[in-house]
Amino acid sequence: MSVAVGIEAPSPRRSARRRSASFAIPVLIAVLAVTAIVALTVGAAGIPLSRLPAALGLAGESTAMTVRDQLVLWSIRIPRIAAAAMVGGLLAAAGAIMQGLFRNPLADPALVGVSSGGALAAASAIVFTDSRFGEALRFLQTELLPLAAFAGSLATTAILYGISSRSGRTSIAIFLLAGVAITAIANAGIGLLVFIADDRQLRDITFWMLGSMSGATWTKAAVLAPILVIGLAACVFIARGLDLLVLGEADAFHGGVDVERLKRISIVMVSAMTGVAVSISGVIGFVGIVVPHLLRLVIGPAHRLLLPASVLLGAILMVGADTLARTIVAPAEMPIGILTAAVGAPVFLFILLRQRGLTSL
Repeated sequence: MSVAVGIEAPSPRRSARRRSASFAIPVLIAVLAVTAIVALTVGAAGIPLSRLPAALGLAGESTAMTVRDQLVLWSIRIPRIAAAAMVGGLLAAAGAIMQGLFRNPLADPALVGVSSGGALAAASAIVFTDSRFGEALRFLQTELLPLAAFAGSLATTAILYGISSRSGRTSIAIFLLAGVAITAIANAGIGLLVFIADDRQLRDITFWMLGSMSGATWTKAAVLAPILVIGLAACVFIARGLDLLVLGEADAFHGGVDVERLKRISIVMVSAMTGVAVSISGVIGFVGIVVPHLLRLVIGPAHRLLLPASVLLGAILMVGADTLARTIVAPAEMPIGILTAAVGAPVFLFILLRQRGLTSL
């Protein structure tokens, strides 16, 4: 009797995922370009698509309308779109890294307190620099806010990692529960600052809590750009380690990964990405948890592709949400954190229910 031995053919679902993965980056780049063009034309000062080339200085004569369009685009709209895209990319990449590091889809900088820690530090910097004790540093407030937010995010992440780690192992349950506790502590600190703040400080602190891109400028976009570039470069080096870490720390170690070094690099990256994003936009939730989830369903879990795809999809989501925030209740502006929570929470619940249905099969 002969026994036929062969290689198992890939499932149709896996083949479809591989085909989707090969087109993911070009498609996301195209969608981001279209979203940015739409965002350029939409707003309180509308710029029709026919006037956009002249406003960008690409064609047409210089008229009074062209000068007005150029002022709106280059002084307000373009830096805001650039900052929104980078904030969304940073938050989504930070969520993907944290989920890979802790091997848990619930790990997210906003849910586990990293964003709240950064917001608390930024709010403290606002109140301190506006007080008589920090009056000498008031002129450095723009530079101090990203540094304070980064330090707050780094301290929060380090505390979480210290609490949840024991004998070289990290407990995901303790990590998430500790994140809930630290979020409560950070919110209590922000509440205290709100209590002692004056009217101007209160408006600034409210900005951090609700999230908004209204204060975006070229200077703030320049603060985001180097962190995003460094983060993308670092993602190339940690992608393989995160893939192997899914199998467990022991298997990753035997696969040639310096697990502790990977953890340190990932923690610093998550802190830097979250810190500078929080310093510009305030606390914006669900971007870092929903974007990696959606991409894993389409292109798979390989971080070599997942991390850059998360940056692009996060940028698309944030630019779209910011465009909607400044047009849906025009001439007023809705806080962007409200929109991301309103959209992200139902999507997250849908993903959970879908995963529960797949698990029960």
